[in-house]
Amino acid sequence: MRKILFFSVAFFLFLNANAQDIFQPNGKVQAKVYFNYHYNLNKSATQPGSFNIKRAYFGYKYFFSKKLSATVTLDVGQNSGGSAFTYYLKKAALDWKLTSALKLSIGLIGMQEFNHQEGFWGYRYLYKSFMDEHGYGSSADLGVNAHLTFLKNKLNFNIFIANGEGYKHLQDNYGKYKVGGNVIVKLVKNLEFKFYYDTKGFAYKRNNGNIVDTSSVSVYAFFLGYKIKSKFRIGAEYNVLLNGEKYSHAASDHNLKGVSFYSTYTINNKFELFGRYDNLASNKIASAINPWNYNKDGSAIIFGGQYSPVKGVKIALNYQGWIYSDPTATSKSFIYMNFQYKF
Repeated sequence: MRKILFFSVAFFLFLNANAQDIFQPNGKVQAKVYFNYHYNLNKSATQPGSFNIKRAYFGYKYFFSKKLSATVTLDVGQNSGGSAFTYYLKKAALDWKLTSALKLSIGLIGMQEFNHQEGFWGYRYLYKSFMDEHGYGSSADLGVNAHLTFLKNKLNFNIFIANGEGYKHLQDNYGKYKVGGNVIVKLVKNLEFKFYYDTKGFAYKRNNGNIVDTSSVSVYAFFLGYKIKSKFRIGAEYNVLLNGEKYSHAASDHNLKGVSFYSTYTINNKFELFGRYDNLASNKIASAINPWNYNKDGSAIIFGGQYSPVKGVKIALNYQGWIYSDPTATSKSFIYMNFQYKF
């Protein structure tokens, strides 16, 4: 009897151990909200301050297996007309980890222009990364991306082909695709480097009905970051957009260039201090007196502190200012209280 009991228990433990190795498909709900109150320090402002929800993301991630998963995310944001908010399909991606070194993302996928810099900056809920803020690219698009990882994640490559219109628009009528990629290198302790490049051709129909190809819009960017784990980080970017007023609007010889510097000092696991400086500049066209983007060129100054009472909640008191390159333009100056809550 004891032998029967012993073998029964052993058999049960064997089955239970093997059952734990069998993957069970599962999913989880995801949500993130950006809320703020801001006060305008410009005394002539008609609206001195207001409460605002800049963004809300709602989604679901489902794991078919350990190597195959799908994510669907809705982006709810403000618009210029109609209701106060409009929702878009931000992401509808299938991620497939083919090997330990190769992962494919297919569908409406996250793009690679500035996601790494955005993560290093760390405060997307209060201000976008430089390339996102000034129209160098879209955070998501329809296409395919291949991500390759080598040397224990010290060397990463991304290669993609996408529509190039962003997640709010479909492919243009002329089938011009956006292609590009980046490399991220972390071969030196605490130091990382990224190079990014993409290009897309455009076609427009003139009044006489003829279709002409304009110069391709191209973007290249460099990023350098230094991080002492859990204590300090500093990052720098240099970004260039050629032949476009933005990534989705070609304009021959219209170029943008800019730099972004940012740093964070972590006091403890709840408090951080941060600062950032951006500068955006455009070129002159032919014999023009001023650069083509003169009324928008300028510098951003951001600094403040963040408090995180619990995991998933962040609160930041900060100053945000914009100084125009045009000395006759009135600078922007705000005090913000930003909140991010996610689960």
